[in-house]
Amino acid sequence: MFRFLRLLLLVLFVQIPASSLFAEADGEPVFRNLQGRDSVLIGDQIRYGLRFSVEDGSILRIPDFPAVDGVEIISGFELDTLKSRKGMLDMEGSVVLTSFDSGSFVLPPVKVEVERPDGTVDTLAFRGDTLHVTTFPIDTASFVKHDIKGQIRYPITFMEILPWLGGAIALCLVVLGLVWLLKRRKKAGSAYREPAHITALRKLDSYRGSKYWEPSKQKQFYTGVTDAVREYIAARYGISAMEMTTSEIFPELEKEVGDKTVCGDLKTLFERADFVKFAKYVASEQENASAVPVAVKFVNDTYQHDIEEGM
Repeated sequence: MFRFLRLLLLVLFVQIPASSLFAEADGEPVFRNLQGRDSVLIGDQIRYGLRFSVEDGSILRIPDFPAVDGVEIISGFELDTLKSRKGMLDMEGSVVLTSFDSGSFVLPPVKVEVERPDGTVDTLAFRGDTLHVTTFPIDTASFVKHDIKGQIRYPITFMEILPWLGGAIALCLVVLGLVWLLKRRKKAGSAYREPAHITALRKLDSYRGSKYWEPSKQKQFYTGVTDAVREYIAARYGISAMEMTTSEIFPELEKEVGDKTVCGDLKTLFERADFVKFAKYVASEQENASAVPVAVKFVNDTYQHDIEEGM
């Protein structure tokens, strides 16, 4: 079998200029196996090959080796020169085989064509042999089945936690810094924010004069005056005056102020503004002239009233 495998591997992988590939011994080709076993275990890698003598000037023609199910080639054929003597070369060729299936694998026959230096051609036929692959013996008397083990879990070390811990601390510091900065800005903003009555009086003062009394500008005029007062009411009393109608504002406002007479003229102003904005009412010059003073009086009266109560 070893003789066949060695020649077989040489046939499979080599088509080289060579000498008569075979040293004649009693008229027959001589092969020597490189390993002293005729069977292997599943997964073992075995080096099969041959040693031969080559006559200079010969050419070897080797056909492709047919595929063999169950036998795999790990590394290709390697050829090495051992010694040169009297025009002949002693050579060694080998290949590494393995198999992952147990059983006997029949290797096919191979024909090799050799052209000698004198031009003569010989065809050599080599029969196939059997490669035996055995599995591991199992002692059924003492054999015990075991479950498949899961992945090994190693304990987490402090050095593995340290980067995550440092990142969490850094994130907390960033969040705390942002909160502190926002609070500081809010506090600074509130410190420099002018009182509600000052803001209202400044806006109302911008509507003094008769430049807004023309019929085409009255809507803008009354909207500006009443919005300034609405913002003042919302800031001082917490009433959502900007989103409420006139009929909704004054019941709430009278509860907060506690004096209906303070709100009387302002209510009349708001009702007149509603007529101008929604009913196309054209106010008289006298009504226009009294709009800003009425709004200013309401702001001053309520502001002074709060001061007196505080005292």
